[in-house]
Amino acid sequence: MTEGFYFNVETGEVEQGKQSSWSSRLGPYPTREAAEEALSTARQRTAAWDEEDRRRAAEDD
Repeated sequence: MTEGFYFNVETGEVEQGKQSSWSSRLGPYPTREAAEEALSTARQRTAAWDEEDRRRAAEDD
């Protein structure tokens, strides 16, 4: 069984298994392709959370 795939934010490379420090990794992801999309996935999730925060703040006003 593999340890999954990680995106290294320092090198911009996908790694199989825990090859680098936890502070440099995003993941684990089930596939290399999912790890390659890690930054895009993180941006999309952050945007959704920001929108939810804005919506809740507007409801509180």
